[in-house]
Amino acid sequence: MAGKTLLGKVLAAHLVGGDYVPGGEIKIRIDQTLCQDATGTMACLELEALGVSRVKTELSVIYVDHNTQQNGPENQNDHLYLQTVAAAKGAYFSRPGNGICHQVHLERFGAPGKTLLGSDSHTPTCGGLGMVAIGAGGLDVAMAMGGIPFKIQVPKVIGVRLSGRLQPWVAAKDVILHLLSILTTKGNVGCAVEYFGTGAASLSVPERATITNMGAELGVTCSIFPSDAKTRAFLKAQGREAQWCELAADADAVYDRIIEIDLGALAPLAACPSSPDLVRPVRDLAGKAVQQVVIGSCTNSSLKDMMTVAAVLEKKPVHPLVSLAIAPGSRQVLETLARNGALASMIRGGARILESACGPCIGQGLSPANGAVSVRTFNRNFAGRTGTKGDQCYLVSPETAVAAAVTGVFTDPRALGLEYPKWKQPAKFLVDDSMILPPPPEGTPVEIVRKDTIGAPPVCRPFPKDVDGTVLCRLGDKITTDHIMPAGAFLKHRSNIPVYAKYVFHCLNEAGMPTFSEKAAAVRDAGGQGVIVAGESYGQGSSREHAAICPMYLGVRIVMALGIERIHAANLVNFGILPAVFESRADYEALAEGCKIIGADVPGQLCRNGHVEWTAVRADGSRFTFRCRPVLSAEDLQELLAGGRLNVR
Repeated sequence: MAGKTLLGKVLAAHLVGGDYVPGGEIKIRIDQTLCQDATGTMACLELEALGVSRVKTELSVIYVDHNTQQNGPENQNDHLYLQTVAAAKGAYFSRPGNGICHQVHLERFGAPGKTLLGSDSHTPTCGGLGMVAIGAGGLDVAMAMGGIPFKIQVPKVIGVRLSGRLQPWVAAKDVILHLLSILTTKGNVGCAVEYFGTGAASLSVPERATITNMGAELGVTCSIFPSDAKTRAFLKAQGREAQWCELAADADAVYDRIIEIDLGALAPLAACPSSPDLVRPVRDLAGKAVQQVVIGSCTNSSLKDMMTVAAVLEKKPVHPLVSLAIAPGSRQVLETLARNGALASMIRGGARILESACGPCIGQGLSPANGAVSVRTFNRNFAGRTGTKGDQCYLVSPETAVAAAVTGVFTDPRALGLEYPKWKQPAKFLVDDSMILPPPPEGTPVEIVRKDTIGAPPVCRPFPKDVDGTVLCRLGDKITTDHIMPAGAFLKHRSNIPVYAKYVFHCLNEAGMPTFSEKAAAVRDAGGQGVIVAGESYGQGSSREHAAICPMYLGVRIVMALGIERIHAANLVNFGILPAVFESRADYEALAEGCKIIGADVPGQLCRNGHVEWTAVRADGSRFTFRCRPVLSAEDLQELLAGGRLNVR
């Protein structure tokens, strides 16, 4: 009998429903959950709607790290709600300023062999500790908080065998960028990545976390490293050695595919605008002028990353034509930098110090100038995500970023002429959990503060028997949730769906023309259903369920695409929108905005045939028929027809 993968072992230990067979649907027990403020407000409103009196997980944490800018009352209103609902429901609350959820969870809560479900697509960061950590929509996380098992397809496991060691100035970020150049950001739905080999053992936990973090960009369910001596040393330094256990795949584990990466052969890499998989060697970009550098985010804001940057700034100041901003990932990291003098080196070198939060990574400040090249250590460089239209954003390691900051141009950091900074993990990290508020004892009266900018989750009607749809837009490949629902300055509206829905596909709106939301609402108000047509990898990127909730509010009931990403497909079902995949590319290409889409007895077709036959009526009156295959399990179908998961609980 073939040996087991590490992922298979952890999933099997948490199996509560279904058979563990490739491609099969299973249900797993969730040990921990996390939410952040941008997605967490709706998740907690959904938790209330479910009637859950107290969370039933081993641990649930609500973080404030996304919407920390307070231009107007909306964000602070959300924070007050989250703090009080956490206390009322038995969750921990990480206060604003305590740090980015994934960095803090890695430091203070993550544990090998546990399952973690988070309402943020970069939750797989904790796979660097040997966790099965999965991103999901807020409703799925709310249900997990209520003790409901999480439904998932058994993923194919891509094994990545790492050998050798990283050379000086080559970083963990270069490992995941290299893998993105191989697997790309599309076509990996239903897969997971498992790292192993002597090279994996050479990487520290923060380095492993950088790699698993950007598994989200691959579109895989999760990524995982073994739990070994490096894991134990990290947890011991965090005062949590008792939570360590050794975990690894069997020596004869069988993978669906194996990719070999020699760490010693890698060079500094950069993801070019505007996709994380458009990867080129930094040496090919050498000499290209850079105007802005931002270092931080949940991908590269660990103490190791910060100390490396500080060491360079101690020797070389920021170039006069570059604006450098640095965001340490947690209060633990920031205070350590302040105590050991590294923060002073950053300031003296010319860096702007940002708070420990997501900030510019989601378009919250630090938007670059028009035409400027921005070099960032983040995980996403989708067009416009910086907050500047037509942006030129590159993703790199902290080593490459600081090299650009001090030279003013793209520079292979190996050409700086500096000795690579030696870094050794502290025997004991600075531990101060005073900004993580534990819940009061069960039964303690808590008033939940809900200001008038916070609405209730909208309720969707059951799926119609007969569809009289209209194609509202026809889109290309790799449409992200940023395209569907803009982040940045718009995030403060996330707890008020009628307002946020006005900005659905804001990027498509043209001056003087009806907006997407106006067109969709007109179809809805006339009694029809909105249809979105898209190419491959629709819904990649963030876990934001608003990319389903807001279109549903506007009357969208069907998404037809050549491919739909996992989290987004689940979110569509959760809110009563049918996710369907074209059987033929020609059918996708034959549809245009304004086409009428007619379907008779759609629920009956889905139940009887597992597909739907549609009739499309063009503007000239000509017709053609086509089929779509729904992305649905039997349970999904029941929930879809009821109008979403909230209607069947």
